[in-house]
Amino acid sequence: MEYRNLGASGLKVSLVGLGCNNFGQRMSGEASRAVIHKALDLGVTLFDTADVYGGRGGSESCLGECLGERRKDIVLASKFGIAMDDTGTKRGGSRRYMMAAVEDSLRRLRTDWIDLYQYHRDDLTTPVEETMRALDDLVRQGKVRYIGCSNTPVWRMVDMQWTARHHGWNPMVSCQLEYSLLAREVEREYVPAMRAHGMGMLPYYPLACGLLAGNYKRGAPLPPGGRITKSPSHVDRFLTDANFTIVEQLEAFARERGRTLLDLSMSWLAAQPVVPSIIAGVSRPEQLEMNLKAVEWKLDAEELKTIDAITASTA
Repeated sequence: MEYRNLGASGLKVSLVGLGCNNFGQRMSGEASRAVIHKALDLGVTLFDTADVYGGRGGSESCLGECLGERRKDIVLASKFGIAMDDTGTKRGGSRRYMMAAVEDSLRRLRTDWIDLYQYHRDDLTTPVEETMRALDDLVRQGKVRYIGCSNTPVWRMVDMQWTARHHGWNPMVSCQLEYSLLAREVEREYVPAMRAHGMGMLPYYPLACGLLAGNYKRGAPLPPGGRITKSPSHVDRFLTDANFTIVEQLEAFARERGRTLLDLSMSWLAAQPVVPSIIAGVSRPEQLEMNLKAVEWKLDAEELKTIDAITASTA
């Protein structure tokens, strides 16, 4: 396993991370435990969850139960900000809510600290100074070690960083964004901003919900149980003629080199300097092994140039 620094911080994380969105609801406790223990055995250190995952609290509770003494061996990341109740009162970036939300997450995770606490969705009704000061207080209290964000507009992300540094508060070290061979728009503004502000990008949907793993074929019936299959909006968004054309070219590129589409998708992300860890959710232990094997492929400059040409329309 390769380990990289998370942004400009001294925190090292595994190049292949574990997305924990499936735990607590979509997967049984036994299946979740098998994946978690396999990740630990393989040297995966970044476990990424959120308070809303697994039916509001289910994923955190599952991790807290399954990790046990091994909790200290990982970089545990969670998030706050998305509504945790039907009234919409338990949400956002206010100091009042955040202080309660972190205590709830700590209790479910059965831990005294969260290594990376991420602002899941920006709350434009709360002043950025209030949110960043509260996050800084959590770091100073030892309940949180590092802070980050997710899906934050680039202008707001830069504003948060400037605000933190202006006041001498802890800045964010990371941002989670959708990033893959089929979603390269973030390279226009996010990547330069992250480099300037010492942040690492944690990509989610690295395999475009299975399309970049070869799980879906043009004109073929949708496989039962697939992530895209379960969501009509995902079908419309991912399974387009334009995407299939790109995927078919990428698949041919990988096949010529004795590799799979999954190998190419993961190794390409691993080749991006702004990416310290790839957040990939799995439902079976063997999928973790496939992800780790995939990033062993080190793409050379000429291969990256060819890939750029194939995926130019997604940038």
